[in-house]
Amino acid sequence: MTSIESALVRIIANLFAFSLTYLYLCTCKFRFLLKVNSILIVLPILTLLMFELGLTLQPSDFILIAKRPRAIITGLFGQLIILPVIACIMGFIFQLPPIFFIGVMLIACCPGGSSSNVFSMLAKGDVALSVSLTAVSSIITLFTVPIIMQWTTEYAGAAVGVHLPVGNLLMQNLITMLLPIVLGILCRLYLPKAATKIDSILSRLAFPALMLLAGIFFVQHYHTIVDNFAILGMCVGILLLVAVGIASGISRLARLNTKERRTIVIEVGMQNAAQAIAIASSPFIFNDGRIAIPAIIYALLMNVVLLTYVALIKRKR
Repeated sequence: MTSIESALVRIIANLFAFSLTYLYLCTCKFRFLLKVNSILIVLPILTLLMFELGLTLQPSDFILIAKRPRAIITGLFGQLIILPVIACIMGFIFQLPPIFFIGVMLIACCPGGSSSNVFSMLAKGDVALSVSLTAVSSIITLFTVPIIMQWTTEYAGAAVGVHLPVGNLLMQNLITMLLPIVLGILCRLYLPKAATKIDSILSRLAFPALMLLAGIFFVQHYHTIVDNFAILGMCVGILLLVAVGIASGISRLARLNTKERRTIVIEVGMQNAAQAIAIASSPFIFNDGRIAIPAIIYALLMNVVLLTYVALIKRKR
């Protein structure tokens, strides 16, 4: 079995494991999950994901910005501008309640997901570009997320009493994202053997951990999700499809090669759902698990959409 086939099997197995975990959590008597503070779960998971990202980075990943600025700028434009704009439009079209409008905007303005390099490998994309884009977007969004969410809460949050403590958001992002990334980079730089071993473990745990987190949120907010899944599922699904379509279009306009175009599509479509869930559920920021619901639905749909995209690419060969 090739490394690509192995990665594909691992992703499908993780999705299957999530389904079983969700069913188990729903039918077992672990009622404490309904009471446990989800932030005690999501912050450690987010921190580990960011540390794992740092372990995969090296100076050449940032040098790539100077070597291939057109590809980097195109990817960042799709992630940081196109996706939030589409999310805003979708929120208006579907007339989302303020809480869910904030949630959709939150997941749309988060950085790329840490698993995007695996999907880029599956799609025969540019893995180096994928890693660089994820790293750069993770740093830039430390500052763009507060700006976008400040506007979002001023527009939609006042009606439901939701306000954004910008200072708390910046502080949480620095501690749970920037610091773990820096520590991961330093670990790889000064302890390369240990970094390789740790990365081999965390890379296997990252995706299942995110799916477990989604499963727990499903249990905690089951009724709210079921009552609103039709509108949120359609909104998030269309958001994803339009985003990857536009990403493909702007990549062609930028005259990027095939590998770069595939990577841009994946990077724009894959978002860091763990960060969105952490911001939504944090007692220091929004402290409202309902705001995380769009991110949970997005986390599930993005894997389905991007796996379908990978399958279509493979059928063309």
